Amino acid sequence: MDVNIGVQHVARDISIETEESADSITAKVTEAINSDGLLSLTDTKGRVVLVPGSKIAFIDLGPATGRRVGFGK
Repeated sequence: MDVNIGVQHVARDISIETEESADSITAKVTEAINSDGLLSLTDTKGRVVLVPGSKIAFIDLGPATGRRVGFGK
């Protein structure tokens, strides 16, 4: 699952790829926002990303896409 996280007052999005399902991520985001806690996601390489729930501007969830090689579509 590809996850893009928009953070308030930050020009760039945080982009990670994770093995978690969309439902699991949605539940974590909802909990972090409602409790004013931290959103914690682990990417496919084992790195942990922490974002304060009060600073989340948006979350964009999409299917994992393999890296493209060459100039094909």
